[in-house]
Amino acid sequence: MVDALLWLSFGGPEGPAEVRPFLENVTRGRGVPPERLDEVEVHYQHFGGVSPINRLNQEAMAAVRAELARRGMDLPVYFGNRNWHPMVEDTVAEMKADGVRRALVFPTSAYGGYSACRQYHEDIARARESAGPDAPDLVKLRQFFDHPLFIAAVADAVRAAAVFPTYRLVFTAHSVPDAADQAAGPPTEGGRRYSRQITEAARLVAEAVSIQDYDVVWQSRSGPPQIPWLEPDIVDHIESLAAEGVPAVVVCPIGFVSDHLEVVWDLDTEAAEKAATLGMSYARAATPNGDPRFAELVVSLIQEHLDEAPPAKLSPFPAAGCTLNGTLCAPQCCEPPKRPTRPQSGE
Repeated sequence: MVDALLWLSFGGPEGPAEVRPFLENVTRGRGVPPERLDEVEVHYQHFGGVSPINRLNQEAMAAVRAELARRGMDLPVYFGNRNWHPMVEDTVAEMKADGVRRALVFPTSAYGGYSACRQYHEDIARARESAGPDAPDLVKLRQFFDHPLFIAAVADAVRAAAVFPTYRLVFTAHSVPDAADQAAGPPTEGGRRYSRQITEAARLVAEAVSIQDYDVVWQSRSGPPQIPWLEPDIVDHIESLAAEGVPAVVVCPIGFVSDHLEVVWDLDTEAAEKAATLGMSYARAATPNGDPRFAELVVSLIQEHLDEAPPAKLSPFPAAGCTLNGTLCAPQCCEPPKRPTRPQSGE
């Protein structure tokens, strides 16, 4: 029995004065030089210092509330963030004051990996500790990269974007240090849970839209050049496609659930501008959180957990990242990076 849902996300600034404090929250303890923060701050100020992520989360939560009501499920939805207001510590304190005893947690990431999964477990633990005695029991829902509703929504977004007679389909996700990807997943599975799940989700979407030739690339790298990160980068890849004579590219941000800043900057700005300078046609598929099936997905994960039902999934990968049927992630799964790295650009 649960009596609430906690929507847990990354957070983002909502005005120019909030950008620097937000970035300092994101990078605290990582030894990131101020010069790097200066670079990233420019991305946010390009959009008036406002990230769309909080607004998009609120819109998605409204759709989830409507879907819960449609199914006759009386479950209040709370909103908390890792790095900016509303902070998850404040939200869990509010939940405690409201008498919430046990809540499910929906993190806005479909995948495994440290920042995509394990760090949300750490957020939950930190918030409960901050709330003190009688803090609500918080149970994170599972990863959903291969859920039929997620794949269907992304596939339809690709179909809508693919307006060119000839094009190359390119899937993108946030790059991470190669060492962090190796640590993503228990050693018994060979690690690399993050990149393997991204690749599998891309395969499922490509199969759904009947495309055999496609690429999986990465974006938003922010680490120093001496530290290997997942490659190739989307902008470099567009240059390679242009050199091959590819006339058009359709980019699908498979690694993201909403059009937050790293999508609108890295893809709608930098990648689109690179394609234009090379004379290539360019289109970007929408992310799924505006699709009605995304709200259905969230509620289906809740119902699946409550019913202890078999997970709805399209891949043979384990349904990890939660306490469904008492199964936790392995102790060594998705460990944090062993050495400091420079920050991701925010979301």
